[in-house]
Amino acid sequence: MADPKGFMTTPREEYPRRPVEERVRDWNEVYVPGALLPIINRQADRCMDCGIPFCHDACPLGNLIPEWNDLVSRDDWRAASDRLHATNNFPEFTGRLCPAPCEAGCVLAINQPAVTIKNVEVAIADRAWEDGFTPPRPPDRLSGRTVAVIGSGPTGLAAAQQLTRAGHTVAVYERADRIGGLLRYGIPAFKMEKRHLDRRLDQMRAEGTKFRTSTAIGTDIRADELKARYDAVILAVGATAWRELDVPGRELAGIHQAMEYLPLADRVCEGDLEVSPLSAAGKHVVIVGGGDTGADCLGTAVREGAASVTQLDIYPQPEAERDEDAEPWPTYPKIYRLSAAHEEAGVLETAPAADADARLFAASTLRFTGDADGHVRSLHLVEVDERRRPLPGSGRTLPADLVLLALGFSGPDRHDGLIDQLDLSLDPRGTIARDADFATNVPGVFAAGDAARGQSLIVWAIAEGRAVAAAVDRALTGASRLQAPIGPYDRPMTV
Repeated sequence: MADPKGFMTTPREEYPRRPVEERVRDWNEVYVPGALLPIINRQADRCMDCGIPFCHDACPLGNLIPEWNDLVSRDDWRAASDRLHATNNFPEFTGRLCPAPCEAGCVLAINQPAVTIKNVEVAIADRAWEDGFTPPRPPDRLSGRTVAVIGSGPTGLAAAQQLTRAGHTVAVYERADRIGGLLRYGIPAFKMEKRHLDRRLDQMRAEGTKFRTSTAIGTDIRADELKARYDAVILAVGATAWRELDVPGRELAGIHQAMEYLPLADRVCEGDLEVSPLSAAGKHVVIVGGGDTGADCLGTAVREGAASVTQLDIYPQPEAERDEDAEPWPTYPKIYRLSAAHEEAGVLETAPAADADARLFAASTLRFTGDADGHVRSLHLVEVDERRRPLPGSGRTLPADLVLLALGFSGPDRHDGLIDQLDLSLDPRGTIARDADFATNVPGVFAAGDAARGQSLIVWAIAEGRAVAAAVDRALTGASRLQAPIGPYDRPMTV
């Protein structure tokens, strides 16, 4: 513990963002380049060395947070990188994209602003790359065993890297033309520039992991045929079956799922397209859904030059502070949070009728209406109470030339035939059933990530990848030294 009084003398200071008017004109990350390192040592000093670090338990990876906070405060970046990478394959991803349940579990957060754990994490990760602390780690020898990983999101990539480093020959199959899953086509570049992903993939290739893109298992290659080629198969296909909105007018043109919209914007940034076919430029945009995916749509639409953007959230507006009775520390509370996209929308006043920034809270969509050509022009909504019952006289109409549905996902997509070809059992939620060893009902086939857990956070996805890798390694060799941070039935801490 470098400064025993740091948490008392140093206020919380977060990674500063670039001015709104500047950052909405490009797709670069929203933060001021180089502005984190000058403040991060003092922020690491705020870690209390509290004795029982609840941040460990709040993070499914079991990150050794007090240890690398102390090392950063002492400027020992190499050791900090070693401790960080001991539990997390991709801290440059989580440091940018994770909502930081670790900070909600910080002991300091009982009565003060938490340590900026997420900022310290990304500072270590970026410094590690800059100073060469993350060289490829190929195995000393090969096991002679082969593993196919289907899906290249954070779960699949974490599992592949762990198993490759353990000496197995691993091939990752991805149906898209580039590796990364939602990290590639789903997360906007202003949240994480793709160079961070590409750099990590180069490391994995140097370690020996093989990647097969533009290959849909179930259609391009039958799933049972693939299984016959490998000693083990890991299903990390995600939960890509999106939820629908069954209201009148849903069939109108101009109403799209968020995951139809966001990948096209990412392809523009990749140089594949000059302009997105679903560009929000000059349009009145309404986003149905109050979560992170909706916020990603919001930031994207603002950058595309939308005439207006409004986000609908069916839940009431959260309070600014934790409700200690309903969501006591150290659970992750539902409080009012201002993402970069919401800050932008608020400053630019993209939704004059919104309750806060661009959001309308406690709002439920009733129907859509369109023009004579069958294109959506209006969204009709009503305010609801805590039980989602309509409030009389609260109806209103919003102009809507483009409607984006960001309502979450129910489980893995079944259209490619993979689940049926393997005759996999599903649980009542529609996700892939598995036992305590991450194994499905089909011998040699394992399931991990959102496909089995259900829609979750990136930090849980990476934890799933590390855990299923340990299970597969154990099944192939009889024992494993790989870390298994979670079990398949573990869940976030709740009341």
